[in-house]
Amino acid sequence: MIRVLLADDQSLVRAGFRALLDAQADIEVVAEAADGEEAVRSIRAHRPDVVLMDIRMPLLDGLAATRRVTGDPGLREVKVVMLTTFELDEYVFEAIRSGASGFLVKDTEPEELLRAVRAVVDGDALLSPGVTRRLIAEFAARSKEPAAAGEMARLTEREREVMALVGIGLSNEEIARRLVVSPLTAKTHVSRTMVKLGARDRAQLVVLAYESGLVRPGWLG
Repeated sequence: MIRVLLADDQSLVRAGFRALLDAQADIEVVAEAADGEEAVRSIRAHRPDVVLMDIRMPLLDGLAATRRVTGDPGLREVKVVMLTTFELDEYVFEAIRSGASGFLVKDTEPEELLRAVRAVVDGDALLSPGVTRRLIAEFAARSKEPAAAGEMARLTEREREVMALVGIGLSNEEIARRLVVSPLTAKTHVSRTMVKLGARDRAQLVVLAYESGLVRPGWLG
């Protein structure tokens, strides 16, 4: 059972999401929060698998709340998906840097929302369908803190190659085809790379790929 927490200051939005999610056999909404402070408290109390977090909320915005969650070692397994009204919301870039596993626009189709919840639990990075690799590159160009060289030195040549392909937006299946290996082998390489670099999920691996210089903005593979 995938346990989800909803954090949004609009009760109607929360009600709509709850009705959709609770109707699924493998998903359960364990709590709701109407502001960032309440969201952080509820996350610590319920330890959900996934948090759907609105970016704009009173008392503490979703971005600050996400930093608190991702900065807490005890909440490492909690995946945060940011909710925004516009795909090009300026906060999206900082949200992913803050540790969010991805973001969705609020008018996302129900099927896409369900896929998103399941995807982040599996460790996949999540971007709304309308968000292109150009957006990832634009985000990466704003990076300010380069990754430590020592961290990258832990990777094998193949793991660096896989990380670069993750950085340009390829899925495990696409990586497998590019390297002529099985999807399972590609997934294993991605997982090992994440472990070595201490990346929470695939989204953070994309960040590190750009910050380390392994991939440069504008590369589309």
